[in-house]
Amino acid sequence: MIFSSLRQRLLLLLVCLLLPTTMLADGAASLNIVILGDSNTWLGGDNCTGAQGWTRWFAERVRPASCQSYARSGATWTHTTSTRHDLRENTERLSDNNVVFNQIERLIDAWNRGRQPEPQLIIISAGTNDAWFPKYRPNVFDCDVAHAFEEPDSLFAQRTPNNVLSLAEVVRYDCTLLMRIFPHAQIVLLTPMQSTSIPDMRLFSVAETIAKCGDRLSLAVVRQDKESCVSSARERTGRCFTTDGTHTNIEGARRNGYYLANRLSAILQW
Repeated sequence: MIFSSLRQRLLLLLVCLLLPTTMLADGAASLNIVILGDSNTWLGGDNCTGAQGWTRWFAERVRPASCQSYARSGATWTHTTSTRHDLRENTERLSDNNVVFNQIERLIDAWNRGRQPEPQLIIISAGTNDAWFPKYRPNVFDCDVAHAFEEPDSLFAQRTPNNVLSLAEVVRYDCTLLMRIFPHAQIVLLTPMQSTSIPDMRLFSVAETIAKCGDRLSLAVVRQDKESCVSSARERTGRCFTTDGTHTNIEGARRNGYYLANRLSAILQW
């Protein structure tokens, strides 16, 4: 069974890497894509042109009408009791307001002001810092997925950010906000890649929570903790696709960007 599962994963990876670029470009030429996330996404820059970020290579292969990133280094899904609405947050380090929620708020503000086309695809790649810094995000696992989805949507949506603390609750909170504002957009959740700085089981628990929330919300999920070229075991023996065990080098970003482009084209309606 293990051998069969491994063979299936290798076949999937091969298909995703070999899918013709023209097929992607033809289907995505009219797409306006928005990307939210943390440092590995932020490395590509706001316009998705930085070579060390996967977004550069993703956009190169997909060739969308536009590709805009609102990602910030140090960002988390999870909030603290001090988290609030903040359109100007740009610390690029872990802080109360450096959260995906405020990236969404900046996206909505830019769209309302006519600076951002309405997105047809929204990708959220976060979770690394939620797993990495439990001292500063102590409430990550305070609520499991089942309990996070018990409260009716009408009541849950009325909460303020500082009253939504656990990972499962925040994923629901952020994604339902996006679904309400951009009802025609497809939303994709990317779980964090493996990291030498994070215990594998803790990162896996974060990824599982995000994936289960995606299932509850009927959203596509790509398990980067399982499918990415970055392996914590390999990076511990010598840097291969990262600069420090967490952040991709150019080759790691290129491989991951191309893989995600091909992977998403296979599961989404472009």
